[in-house]
Amino acid sequence: MGFLLLLPFFGVRFGLLGRYGRESVLRAAHFAPIQGGERVAYWLYQLTSVAIIVYIGVSQIQTRPAWLFAGGLAVYIAGLALLAAAVVAFAATPPGKMSVKGLYRLSRNPMYVAYLAIFAGCALLVQSWLLAALVAVFQVSAHWIIRAEERWCQRQFGDDYRRYMQRVRRYF
Repeated sequence: MGFLLLLPFFGVRFGLLGRYGRESVLRAAHFAPIQGGERVAYWLYQLTSVAIIVYIGVSQIQTRPAWLFAGGLAVYIAGLALLAAAVVAFAATPPGKMSVKGLYRLSRNPMYVAYLAIFAGCALLVQSWLLAALVAVFQVSAHWIIRAEERWCQRQFGDDYRRYMQRVRRYF
C-alpha cells in the first residue's frame, strides 16, 4: 500500500511540472557541475533516491498508533503542498531567469525541503527506521548537490544571485 504514497508525489513532481512544458521538466532535472567530494554526494543522492522510492513502494502504511499515523500524514501532506507551490513558482520562471517568486522568496531550495518533508512523512507512515536513515543520507547528500547548484547559480546570475543569497535562506 506504500506505493499509493508515490502517486501524488510523482503526480506533483512530474505531472504538475509537465503541465508547464517539457522545458520546465528538463530545467528541474538539471544537475549543476560537481567537483571533488560532490561526486560522492551525487551518487549517494541518486542511490538513496532509488532506494527510498523502492522502499516506499514495497512498504505497508501503518495506521497504529493513530498519533504516529496522523503526524506522518500531516508531514507528508505538508510536503506535497510545499512541492506543488515550489513547482508552480519554478515553472512560472522563464528559462534563463532566477526563481525568486512564491516559496523562492522564503527558501532558495523549497523543492529539496519538500522532498525531505514528503520522505520523512513516508518514513513515519510506514514506521521504518531504515527508511528514516535513507532519508537522512538523502538529505545530507542533497546538501552537497545544493552547494554545487548555488555555485553554478553564482556563475550564471552573478551579483543578482549573491544578493539573493544574502536575503533568502538556503532552506527555511
